[in-house]
Amino acid sequence: MQAARRALKKRLILCILLTLCLPLGGALLGIGLAVGQPGLWGTGIALLAVGFYGTPIGWTTSYLPARALTRVVSAVTQEHLYTVSEIAAQLSMSEKEVRALLDTCFRRQYLTGLRREGDTLLLNENTPLGKEVLSAQCPACGARFSYTRESAFCPYCGTPVRPKK
Repeated sequence: MQAARRALKKRLILCILLTLCLPLGGALLGIGLAVGQPGLWGTGIALLAVGFYGTPIGWTTSYLPARALTRVVSAVTQEHLYTVSEIAAQLSMSEKEVRALLDTCFRRQYLTGLRREGDTLLLNENTPLGKEVLSAQCPACGARFSYTRESAFCPYCGTPVRPKK
């Protein structure tokens, strides 16, 4: 959830900055023309263009999709909705939209600890693959110990131990 909120916050800041370029550009253009400073009015024109084109693009293509992803993550992690149909009903979206958003959430690692099987989200209970730990009793000194197949020796006397099959 934290990663999704951080991404949303970054996009919000970007969109606010783009929005502020519009009035700031207008003010710099006016001041630059009034005092006869081509540098100021040139900067004003540039900021006006960035604000005019960047504001709607930023809000619609950057912030709103990130907001939708954050909302899906919130529905799963805080409201405990674990099927596509439940999430779609809660968020008033189509199931196709929710599937696409869930795919994006998993790709961006916003939903860690879960896995998707069809239209259901399940807790990922897989354990990390590791070395199999076996226990044995040393045939030479009689000590009981744990070992792995890679180091099948008694830690006390160094006698090799044959793994049982």
